[in-house]
Amino acid sequence: MSNKELSERRDSAIARGVGMMTQVYADRAENAEVWDIEGNRYIDFAAGIAVVNTGHRHPKVIEAVKKQLDRFTHTCHQVMPYENYVGLAERLNTRVPGEFEKKTIFVSTGAEAVENAVKIARAATGRNAIVAFSGAFHGRTFMTMSMTGKVFPYKAGFGAMPADVFHAPFPIELHGVTVEHSLGELNRLFKADVDPARVAAIILEPVQGEGGFYEAPKAFMTALREICDEHGILLIADEVQTGFARTGKVFAMEHHDVAPDLTTMAKGLAGGFPLAAVTGRAEVMDAANPGGLGGTYAGNPIGVAAAHAVLDVIDEEELCDRANYLGSRLKQRLESLRSDIPEIADIRGPGFMNAVEFNLPASSTPNPDFANAVKAEALNHGLVLLTCGVYGNVIRFLSPITIQDEIFAEAMDIIEASMRTVSQKAAA
Repeated sequence: MSNKELSERRDSAIARGVGMMTQVYADRAENAEVWDIEGNRYIDFAAGIAVVNTGHRHPKVIEAVKKQLDRFTHTCHQVMPYENYVGLAERLNTRVPGEFEKKTIFVSTGAEAVENAVKIARAATGRNAIVAFSGAFHGRTFMTMSMTGKVFPYKAGFGAMPADVFHAPFPIELHGVTVEHSLGELNRLFKADVDPARVAAIILEPVQGEGGFYEAPKAFMTALREICDEHGILLIADEVQTGFARTGKVFAMEHHDVAPDLTTMAKGLAGGFPLAAVTGRAEVMDAANPGGLGGTYAGNPIGVAAAHAVLDVIDEEELCDRANYLGSRLKQRLESLRSDIPEIADIRGPGFMNAVEFNLPASSTPNPDFANAVKAEALNHGLVLLTCGVYGNVIRFLSPITIQDEIFAEAMDIIEASMRTVSQKAAA
């Protein structure tokens, strides 16, 4: 069987709306390497979009899952609860930023976590409105789609979005949006479009994921906390992509001197198994009535067992320090290319949540063609990369944090060679 044959079968069997970033069909994987059905080997700098931070099939995660498989796979926690759900909630209540009593719920996906955070915020405040930011990605359900600050492909063709969702510009100095400008626009929003007394929550990613890996400035986060406290608004940190050692901390909000009221998480939580969570202030989390939160598969015991192992691996293998080390090496390598590759507009990202942005040479015009060409060139040499950003001109680097040094060095060589090749072709 070949990738081409499977692609033809896929086109006949699967809806067009399920996009594909490659035509490479995985057969097996180990840590930061994937082999396709034709036996070709790839270095994975996508990690399932920041899911397998602890690597594909980490032995400790696999062992935990196998042990749970031998006991039971599903009872539905709302019908017959189980200890590992309770234990994981206790661990997250301790680890999530915030010096206050916390409680947790588990669901299955990041979009579910965000949607439930909105439900909790509305129940706790008695208010409806939500403020999000341009460039944000919060999910593909209708509520989370309405909060997402990018039209194509996430909103295009799906009709009217839920009401009472408002957007302010996210501060990105590279694009001419300062902290002062963003806060000014938020204030204008409160004057012109929505009374802050009607706002249940302000939600943001500490580092925008799909939006382009832009980190929220500390001054901006501090100001948001002050605004929320002034108006009785809850602050929600969407840590779905930033969580679990990716930014050099277990949670990205640990880089700031303020804590959110609610934190959503998924992706890296369970090392490749479907699990998501909302953790927040105990009194806020208790606002919903019994039965108002949950789901048939919410907090499945397999995913919960995997998540316990992930937290152990993060601590035992010091993955926060590892993320900082890898990110520093990668950014240094990229910085060394600036003088030779005029398309590089910015290199950024905390820990090992890094990105490079491309513009037309000597211009502020985004260059998505260059980013896509680098991605394609790298794939031809066995490296899987992802693009992102509102303009599609950003390449994000999301390899497992457990990647071996020699494989990481090999990947950096491919990145450099791919960028040089594409830049030389563009200049010719």
